[in-house]
Amino acid sequence: MFAVIKTGGRQYRVVPDDVLEIGKIAGEVGTIVQLGEVLVVGGDTPVLGTPTVAGASVAAEVLDHKRGPKVIAFKKRRRKNSRRKRGYRDEITVLRVTEILTDNNKPSIGPRPKREKVVAPAAEGDEAPTAAKKAPAKKAAAKKAPAKKAAAAKGKSDKK
Repeated sequence: MFAVIKTGGRQYRVVPDDVLEIGKIAGEVGTIVQLGEVLVVGGDTPVLGTPTVAGASVAAEVLDHKRGPKVIAFKKRRRKNSRRKRGYRDEITVLRVTEILTDNNKPSIGPRPKREKVVAPAAEGDEAPTAAKKAPAKKAAAKKAPAKKAAAAKGKSDKK
């Protein structure tokens, strides 16, 4: 089953477990949001909306809020010594589609639990600290002065 949704002036074809980046929407990271503008619900019997499908929505989990790549707008008028450089970054929300709902149903799938980092247990026989031992720092080799400067430093001179 798939759906075509509209958000932020763009249309997206989504299926469950899709991850997509859309324009920023309200919602905390880890919560479920419902996108209500569903244009098409596909499957065995597709349903086309006029303009939207009544009672259909898409439930998605908010994964992240971030900023997109920098876009630079550079304007130049040749031979006029006129240049303008301006840049911006779009605000983006990353979503994972959890389910496609019809008939005014509510989302039944909650947000996925976060994975915890696995920490390897220390061996029983080791009593040494777990921090890695540092290798001794290498000493920098003394730089030799050029021959003329070395001779001048000793009080001898090359001039006769």
